Amino acid sequence: MLETSSPSTSAPARSLRLGVAGPVGTGKSSLIATVCRALASELRLGVVTNDIYTDEDARFLRSAGVLEPDRIRAVETGACPHTAIRDDITVNLLAVEDLERDFSPLDVVLIESGGDNLTATFSPALVDAQIFVLDVAGGGDVARKGGPGIARADLLVVNKTDLAPYVGVDVATMVADAEAAREGRQVLALSRADAASVETLAAWVRGLLVEHRAGTHTPQDPGPMAPHFHADEEGGVGTLHTHDDGQHSHDGQPAHSHP
Repeated sequence: MLETSSPSTSAPARSLRLGVAGPVGTGKSSLIATVCRALASELRLGVVTNDIYTDEDARFLRSAGVLEPDRIRAVETGACPHTAIRDDITVNLLAVEDLERDFSPLDVVLIESGGDNLTATFSPALVDAQIFVLDVAGGGDVARKGGPGIARADLLVVNKTDLAPYVGVDVATMVADAEAAREGRQVLALSRADAASVETLAAWVRGLLVEHRAGTHTPQDPGPMAPHFHADEEGGVGTLHTHDDGQHSHDGQPAHSHP
């Protein structure tokens, strides 16, 4: 679907830059396609994808017809995907700025991380907000494993909920675990086949754009590894680990430094 109209409110100085991160196979590209289908008729959108040695995700989105092909740019990082979205963001920042220049004005640029692990988060110098994506096929317990993306991203999405009956996952329990890990931050159970959940996601993006335009949204850095839970292999309650300024502590035990 191509953009057919512009929003009535005035455009900000630059687009809202929205990062989408999460482990391999959780449906990041599919989520971006869903956002584009839901909002392309009312907002001016662009996409930047990240992969190590391929433009596969960009080609998927172009073939899906969710935006004009030139509005979808690919970055081949050549190294760890985490590095290009957090440690040295130069190549991504250039791609976003080129896209904003070529299609000025844009309302939202979605930046997809390459598939990484539970520690991958975007630098706030690259994105204004970030979505972290899990999926039910990755296991119902994954939300309890913690990490900065799960705990502190602006929105956590539990994706592919329509597959839950086939993989033995209770979505309500997984969402409750995610909400506990996030201490009240928003969690969205999403299926692209469920119109209500898609509209909730679209409404969240609209609301974030309003805050961005008003200057009331402040980009947050998920920071060092968030508190995360390690289950006890002997069947006990397990332990809570925290990482602060290089210190690694166990619940109730003294902290010690990583080498």
